[in-house]
Amino acid sequence: MSDPVIKSLLDTDMYKITMHAAVFTNFPDVTVTYKYTNRSSQFSFNKEAITWLKEQLPYLGDLRFTEEEIEYLQKEIPYLPSAYIKYISDSDYKLNPEEQISFTSEEIEGKPSHYKLKILVSGYWKDTMLYEIPLLALISEAYFKFVDTDWDYENQLEQAMQKAENLFDNDIKFSEFGTRRRRSLKTQDLIMQGIMKVVNANPEKNKALFLGTSNVLFAKKYGVKPIGTVAHEWVMGVASINEDYLHANKNAMDYWINTFGAKNAGLALTDTFGTDDFLKSFYPPYSDAYVGVRQDSGDPVEYTKKIAHHYHDVLKLPKFSKIVCYSDSLNIEKAITYAHAAKKYGMLATFGIGTNFTNDFHKKSEPQVKSEPLNIVIKLLEANGNHAIKISDNLGKNMGDPVTVKKVKKELGYTEQGWSGDNEAHRWT
Repeated sequence: MSDPVIKSLLDTDMYKITMHAAVFTNFPDVTVTYKYTNRSSQFSFNKEAITWLKEQLPYLGDLRFTEEEIEYLQKEIPYLPSAYIKYISDSDYKLNPEEQISFTSEEIEGKPSHYKLKILVSGYWKDTMLYEIPLLALISEAYFKFVDTDWDYENQLEQAMQKAENLFDNDIKFSEFGTRRRRSLKTQDLIMQGIMKVVNANPEKNKALFLGTSNVLFAKKYGVKPIGTVAHEWVMGVASINEDYLHANKNAMDYWINTFGAKNAGLALTDTFGTDDFLKSFYPPYSDAYVGVRQDSGDPVEYTKKIAHHYHDVLKLPKFSKIVCYSDSLNIEKAITYAHAAKKYGMLATFGIGTNFTNDFHKKSEPQVKSEPLNIVIKLLEANGNHAIKISDNLGKNMGDPVTVKKVKKELGYTEQGWSGDNEAHRWT
């Protein structure tokens, strides 16, 4: 048997913790199903990877929040409701992968010994919320442990340092967002070591520019802030439970603010049903409570212009009073480009850089050839038996039942959009 890779429930993105608290508070009796999707379907798995994954899943059921981890969450995320803290502190609180995860594999037709994974997670929303990130991290690690093995860790630390230096030299504020598609746990640790070396070489400047990491465990280990607010899952779930798509964004913001308080609203995620629809409800008090917005699909420059117009021309807010956090398949060059666009249109800019930090490798046998990351997601499929969908700002990220997607697009007056960067099969090449 292999040793467990995931050794703490904190080895997850911070927004899973905040969403978990919001679900526990507002929707304790809602049942859900999540579905795994490999957007880069040209990549398949072998039997060794599948065997290893099957060994890893039961370990998730052994994890508990420790007293020290609970104290850390209360200190770093002080707005978590006390009832939620009590809930996750209970020694009975745990994941139950044997009952909640359906994991099967299927040989690909015409490709012997090549398999695709079929994964569903089902149960109460509050009982299944914390699976997504560790599952994705394990799937990625399995692939690069057993399928694509033509790589090594050489220069990963130095590469992370070089990227961080480049960002700092351009005065770019950023967070490390790489847990879900990391090549391995070790990779993410190396990346964090590299970033922190550069931060500590010039702490007076760089500590203000490195905002932290989305991974709560690594934030704790390296003494930086855990970063994150909310994911599409929250808006998708709220919409699905009542099948109310016209008011989904407003309802999702209401529940969020009522749970955590207006001063802790954080960043608004605008593209679950298209940013145009989101902006119809993004007026005071919401536009005042949220410090800014997160860009996660579509053309980032066009998005910046649209958001700036809404803040400055419609809401009459002063320039540079609100943030755009860019988080869609970034690399260092893109971050620099989008930082210039944000400045041009009067927006503050921050960046969540994930896969380009934690899964940027080249083949050992051909150093000029990239060892491409997987583009994998686990998304809400159903809530209380209703289809859960995501429309997004570009076609490649549409998800869910096609009939429901079509119906909601019509209901919301959604217009199809594509852009040059929306190839989901090769997202980081």
